Amino acid sequence: MNLSFFDQFSSPSLFGIPLILISLTFPALLLPSPDNRWVTNRLSTLQLWLINLITKQLMTPLNKKGHKWALILTSLMIFLLLVNLLGLLPYTFTPTTQLSMNLALAFPLWLATLLTGLRNQPSTTLSHLLPEGTPTLLIPALIMIETTSLLIRPLALGVRLTANLTAGHLLIQLISTATVALYSTMPAISLLTLLILLLLTILEVAVAMIQAYVFVLLLSLYLQENI
Repeated sequence: MNLSFFDQFSSPSLFGIPLILISLTFPALLLPSPDNRWVTNRLSTLQLWLINLITKQLMTPLNKKGHKWALILTSLMIFLLLVNLLGLLPYTFTPTTQLSMNLALAFPLWLATLLTGLRNQPSTTLSHLLPEGTPTLLIPALIMIETTSLLIRPLALGVRLTANLTAGHLLIQLISTATVALYSTMPAISLLTLLILLLLTILEVAVAMIQAYVFVLLLSLYLQENI
């Protein structure tokens, strides 16, 4: 059976049962359970520090009305961060390489920010579709362009996350395949490709963290426009 490089992005299954749900719930098993004690272990302290740092970074641009979203945005950030990093381990599956899943996360949250703006300040939200001082002849064209730009936001969120993670995984697999293939014939070149593979792995870890942050940060910016 011939396998392609894109087979790694297909959802694994066991006895015909998709295992993507296990991949989605596994990050939650790594987080320590909350404790009411004053003195906790180092892992709980590190977790609390990370959550406070993420929440501070996401909530700084927002006013007090936007702080109601702190729980969902911070939880989404930690979820995406763990899923992206766990997907870099050998013999694992990265759910965030699936466009359907990323759109399922992006579209409802984007729609919630838009509906929040239409409910609280409809005139201000609709005014974003037409910049002030626009010539009369350009009004219909600009409204269509701004509306398209608004509606394409969730698609851009999902495609950005999917494309970056997919490209990184493909590069890692291509270079690792070349390293193994060249080991018996050209050991020196194989060591060079191995060094490139290590550097690319470090870069991919950074990309996994940055893309999770960018995904949630853009949602917070969309929220900022509507509150």
